[in-house]
Amino acid sequence: MHAWLCENPTGVDALNWKELPTPTPGPGQVLVKIEAASLNFPDLLIVQNKYQMKPELPFVPGSEYAGTIQALGEGVTHLQVGQSVACLSGTGGFGTHTLAPAKLCMPLPAGFPATDGAAFIMTYATSHHALVDRAALKAGETVLVLGAAGGVGTAAIQIAKAMGAKVIAAASTDEKCALCKSLGADATINYTRENLREALKRLTEGKGPDVVYDPVGGELAEPAFRSIAWRGRYLVVGFAGGPIPSLPLNLPLLKGASLVGVFWGDFAKREPQANAAMMVELAQWYGQGKIKPVLDRTLPMSELKAAYALMGSRSVKGKLVMVN
Repeated sequence: MHAWLCENPTGVDALNWKELPTPTPGPGQVLVKIEAASLNFPDLLIVQNKYQMKPELPFVPGSEYAGTIQALGEGVTHLQVGQSVACLSGTGGFGTHTLAPAKLCMPLPAGFPATDGAAFIMTYATSHHALVDRAALKAGETVLVLGAAGGVGTAAIQIAKAMGAKVIAAASTDEKCALCKSLGADATINYTRENLREALKRLTEGKGPDVVYDPVGGELAEPAFRSIAWRGRYLVVGFAGGPIPSLPLNLPLLKGASLVGVFWGDFAKREPQANAAMMVELAQWYGQGKIKPVLDRTLPMSELKAAYALMGSRSVKGKLVMVN
């Protein structure tokens, strides 16, 4: 097998494509022949030693991937050799093969290609957990999605629409706004040339959004929270914009609003049955055509460093997927 090996987490340039022994699965593991792996923001942080999870060195980055099971470890009875699966295991995806925990493998039904499978779990599970579980979104409510053309943003648009909500998508270019409209967004805001608060006031007739989905952080957080509706829910999803904002705590008081943390990874560990039920529903929605990953492009696994550069340029719409 071959894989991108991180021996020193000083950044993308330190990754090396190396030949490694093909491993044998241990108890509770499966050997997956990787067909596709997606690039997520934590994949950048982890090779810079900036992510909360710090794997033992050396490691193969790539948190999310899909492929075919080639071997089963002891005790694995719910999966079989030759089965197509998607997995989000934190590491291991940027190579030709990897060992995956069997309990983290999601069987892919017929007609679910590996490129979609590799771009599915993190974004859709995060957005479903945020909107359905944490925000208790109701049909007819209005959702503001910040960073709406990114991976979790495009998933949030689709899930909110599937739930009968009105969606206002905020993005940084007209091209990204057009993508959001094509995914079902009812309105868009290009926040590089529009005032976010004024646009929200106009689009909601002064009421404000009921739910704010924020995977970006940074300078848009405070104006978005100041615009929120009475009893609104502000979902803290991530900080892809870099700075972690500091919000004045009088704002939740004045609006009777809630700041709600979204940590899908811990939810999956602490509440596995609820997470499994959620994944079943998401797979059904995919089969019904309600949701589908937005793929900016696919690139050969050998071009991983170029993919990292694209992600860092903020030009990606949806997800980048590497293929073997």
